[in-house]
Amino acid sequence: MAGSMTPAEAAALGHRIGRETAAVHAADVDVQARFPKETIDAFRAEGLLGALVPTELGGLGHDLRTAAEVVRTVARYCASSAMILAMHHIQVACLVRHGRSEALRDYARRVAAEQLLLASATTEIGIGGNTRSSSCFVERDPDDPTGGFTLTKQAPVISYGQYADSIFTTARRNAASPAGDQVLVVCEAGAVTLEPLSGWDTMGFRGTCSLGFTMRATGDAALILDDPFGDISAQTMLPTAHLLWSSLWLGLAEEASWRAQRFVQNAARKDPGTVPPGAARLAALMVTRQEFAATVDSLMTRYLSIIDDAEATSAVDFMVAINTLKISASTEVVDVVNQALLICGIQGYREDTEYSLGRILRDAHGAAVMVNNDRIAANTAQLALVQRES
Repeated sequence: MAGSMTPAEAAALGHRIGRETAAVHAADVDVQARFPKETIDAFRAEGLLGALVPTELGGLGHDLRTAAEVVRTVARYCASSAMILAMHHIQVACLVRHGRSEALRDYARRVAAEQLLLASATTEIGIGGNTRSSSCFVERDPDDPTGGFTLTKQAPVISYGQYADSIFTTARRNAASPAGDQVLVVCEAGAVTLEPLSGWDTMGFRGTCSLGFTMRATGDAALILDDPFGDISAQTMLPTAHLLWSSLWLGLAEEASWRAQRFVQNAARKDPGTVPPGAARLAALMVTRQEFAATVDSLMTRYLSIIDDAEATSAVDFMVAINTLKISASTEVVDVVNQALLICGIQGYREDTEYSLGRILRDAHGAAVMVNNDRIAANTAQLALVQRES
């Protein structure tokens, strides 16, 4: 399986984990707003936490399209489980592409061998959600022969932070560095303390357990990624995040669409020879679903074709495209679920039918507010000011 799984095989694996594990626990995860441990353990059993780790480092060696296919499929059963896997993959992608030292390569080996779960802390209280600015900083003791560091960060959100094996944290390079001179630091759970700043009682994505924390960490400076965070963000973190999230939202849209389609099919069987009332709306919905999938696939293909070209991935045209994908996908998923709800009617509105769309709709609304669309639109507008006509 390592390094050779096709997207179709990845989807089949996602369906198996989804049916056998994620779907079994999804309702309880949602009601209790609890960490979906069972599904994460199922990911571990399949080696999926090392999916993006190269085979030479002991991972599965999947490309981003294959990893995204698992995320997309699992989302149909439990969006919280899929989001945790997506967020983990984002950190792994940063590690394997920007952690070139032997210490960081060894850590990537550990991720694959021990199936370590990685979280991130890239926002900070007082910064306003701007991941490209930090007030906290890495403090190094010049008298420490081991090269240790300390770090304190007030993070408004660390998704599944209490359950992660490491938290990848942004901070200023040192106390004298400006806010934008950032590094990405691997903070291992055994040397991290988390003091909760907020709870997590939300409309959707309840299983991600995205509490706020005051985070205090110590560690080995050898686990600070080699490249500046600005490069990591532009070349890897941002495009990987937007592609994986959009794949997840596509999965939600597809599940809602398929429930609507089954509803119309069953209505047609009950009254042969007639066209059910929702059939015309379903036809329009299927067009939207296919266009949604084509958009995600097109941007995925484009990114994979330039993934090793730092200049191309940092180009204004590509940054505009990847930002636009996040905005359009997070808006479209809500539109699709709303249309499916109109087709299913009261059967979709109820929580106790096979066509129920309540949890899917609540999760879908999270898409626009996680990294708020208004902030991304403002950044895109700034890029548009310097974009040249092609």
